[in-house]
Amino acid sequence: MIVVTGGAGFIGSALIAALNVRGVKDIVVVDELTREEVKSKSGEKYKNLAGLSFAGYLEKGEFLEAVLEGKLEWDVEAVLHMGACSDTTETDEAYLTKNNYEYTKVLARWASDGGIRFIYASSAATYGDGSKGFSDNEEEIVKLSPLNLYGCSKQLFDLWAHDEELLGQIVGLKYFNVFGPNEYHKGGMRSFILKAFEQIRANGKVGLFRSYESEYKDGEQVRDFIYVKDAVDMTLWFLDNPQKNGLFNIGTGEARTWNDLVSAVFSAMGKEVKIEYVEMPEEIRNQYQYFTKAEMGKLHDASYDKKTMSLEEAIKDYVQNYLQGGGYLTGS
Repeated sequence: MIVVTGGAGFIGSALIAALNVRGVKDIVVVDELTREEVKSKSGEKYKNLAGLSFAGYLEKGEFLEAVLEGKLEWDVEAVLHMGACSDTTETDEAYLTKNNYEYTKVLARWASDGGIRFIYASSAATYGDGSKGFSDNEEEIVKLSPLNLYGCSKQLFDLWAHDEELLGQIVGLKYFNVFGPNEYHKGGMRSFILKAFEQIRANGKVGLFRSYESEYKDGEQVRDFIYVKDAVDMTLWFLDNPQKNGLFNIGTGEARTWNDLVSAVFSAMGKEVKIEYVEMPEEIRNQYQYFTKAEMGKLHDASYDKKTMSLEEAIKDYVQNYLQGGGYLTGS
C-alpha cells in the first residue's frame, strides 16, 4: 500500500493519477477535507480525486493517530508525504511548525524505523532570496535563509533530517514553481499561468509586477517554472529507485521571465500579447524573489535522464487540454 498525504491537493492528486496510469490502485489518501466533501464527493479540493482510484481515505489527524498508536490497518510500503500548509503568506508560526515540521518528523521516524520508503515535499522557498545559491547539496543547507515562515518550516525539517542522519534513508524534494491541472483550489497560491489565463479571458490583458531592482526590467524577473507532469515523473522516479536518497531539486534548470510565461499563455489561447506593469504591494517587496534557477546536476548524476517539457509546450498542454475545458488529471 502507498500512502499519499495531501492526496486531494495539487501535487498529491497528480501523483495518484500517475500511479493509477501505472495500474496502481492500492493507495491510501490522507488529507484534510470536511465530512460533507467526502460524503457528497463534492467541493473544490475533492474534485481532484473524482477521476482517481484509491483504496481508502483518512483525515490527517486520524492517520497520525493510527501511526502513533500502531493501529494502521494497511501494510504500508511507501509514503509520499506531500501534505503541508503551502501558503507563503501564512503568519501563524505555531501552526506551520506543528503542521509542516512536527507532523513530518513523526512520519519520517515511523517510516525509517519500519523500513517504509519515505519521500517528502521540501520546497525551493528554503533558498530565500537566492543569494546563497540553489544547490541541493545537503552540507550547504545550514547556510540558507528562507524569506517567509512557510520556507522556514520546510527548512527546519530538512535540517532536522540532516542532523538525525536520516537523509541517507529518505528523500526530500525541493519543488520549484510547479504549475498545472489540479491546482484550481489553491486560491491565491495558484500558479500565475492560471491567474493569467483568467485575466486574459476576463479583460484581454495581464498585469505583471514592476521591477524594483535596476538589473531587472519590468517583467524580466525570472523563475524556474516546472510542469506538474514533469514534477510527478521526477517524484515517482525515487519511488522506483529506493537506493537513491537525500535532498534533490525538482525543477527544469532553466530560468524564464514572467514576460515569457505570459506570452506563452496568450499564444496558447490564440490571443495578442497585452501586458501592463503594475505596482508591487509594499508588504511583499522585501520578500520578492527576482531570480530562481534549480541546480539539477545532482538529480542527473543520480541517473535521472528524462527531459522536461519546455515552458511553451507545458503551458500549451495546460491551457488547451485542461484550462479551456475545465479538465482534471485522471488515472486513465
